[in-house]
Amino acid sequence: MTEFDKLLADIRACRICLDEPERFVLPHEPRPVLQISKTAKILIVGQAPGARVHQSGKPFTDPSGDRLRDWMGIDEDIFYNDQLIAIVPMGFCFPGNDNKGGDLPPRPECPPKWRLQLLRHLEQLELILLVGQYAQRWHLGGLCKPTLSETVFAWSESFEQSTPPILPLPHPSWRNNNWINNNPWFERDVLPVLKSEVERLVK
Repeated sequence: MTEFDKLLADIRACRICLDEPERFVLPHEPRPVLQISKTAKILIVGQAPGARVHQSGKPFTDPSGDRLRDWMGIDEDIFYNDQLIAIVPMGFCFPGNDNKGGDLPPRPECPPKWRLQLLRHLEQLELILLVGQYAQRWHLGGLCKPTLSETVFAWSESFEQSTPPILPLPHPSWRNNNWINNNPWFERDVLPVLKSEVERLVK
């Protein structure tokens, strides 16, 4: 077993949110969900699996995934080809729901334990997509703005100044429909760049 294979096995067996939680114990059995290979050219960094993904064990098997694939201009066959696309959320397990029915934030235990170990194996990356504020805050550092809208609006900064290029995106959830409708520049200016880059990398 290679070092990379051992790392993935350790992640998939992780129970830190039950055995050594930083806050409340995970309200269900852990089921870490990620898609990764050392040859991936595109990295999608999401928030954390939702309830449907927790059940399926496969990332973005929900309406958010449908919208994200549409934004990228690809079908499921390409999206789930781990030789091309890695999907590594900030938290690997569904964190549970808040009292309004929304998803809780990603678990804080995941990034310090696993993230840097994983990223150093992804040497072939040519594009990183940061979906939502949690991913943007961790990956962008000083390039992250005070709000998601400002960060996405300034997408050209991270795209041009980072290696590999980084493209910040809003979360494709239906809960962001108002944001998308109120920010037409996103579909006009950002999505054509996203589609063009993805098409170039998955040929």
